[in-house]
Amino acid sequence: MNGFPLFQLRAFSRMAIALLAGLLLAACDPQAISELEEGVSTEADVRERFGAPEAVWDGADGAQIYEYNRQPAGNVNYMITIGTDGKMAALRQVLTSQNFARIEPGMPMENVRRSLGKPMKVTTYELKGQTHYDWRYQDGPNTSDSKIFTVVFDRDFKVVTTGSANDPALQPN
Repeated sequence: MNGFPLFQLRAFSRMAIALLAGLLLAACDPQAISELEEGVSTEADVRERFGAPEAVWDGADGAQIYEYNRQPAGNVNYMITIGTDGKMAALRQVLTSQNFARIEPGMPMENVRRSLGKPMKVTTYELKGQTHYDWRYQDGPNTSDSKIFTVVFDRDFKVVTTGSANDPALQPN
């Protein structure tokens, strides 16, 4: 097959499909967001535009927080708060340097997940006793500003360290 091993073609196909799905979601999100208004839009409006949430978290004062994940192909995760009155109270894109700065050593894994949403990749290193969570995010206005934020957890699922690096998917071979 033109000198390409079958496994490379399959890997390329999977990557192309994931990228296309991410681009389609990214194209739909701005319109869905523009159609929603805090304090006015209802839970039904949110579900109509975003679909079923990846997870639902308990918020303050009985509110619910809907997680809308755009990983691994995208570079955002949304948390949408639905108040006890059934209306959207907040819509936040959570993969930001301000939120990353709130992740501190000793923080439980569940708190990190609630803060940042589902990671694009989870890697376990048994011998080191570590689990790494990675999120793709945008650190500027250009697609070349894509980075990976990593949180390292110990055996007790507590944060050990965090860090950011350039997205290897965008680096030349």
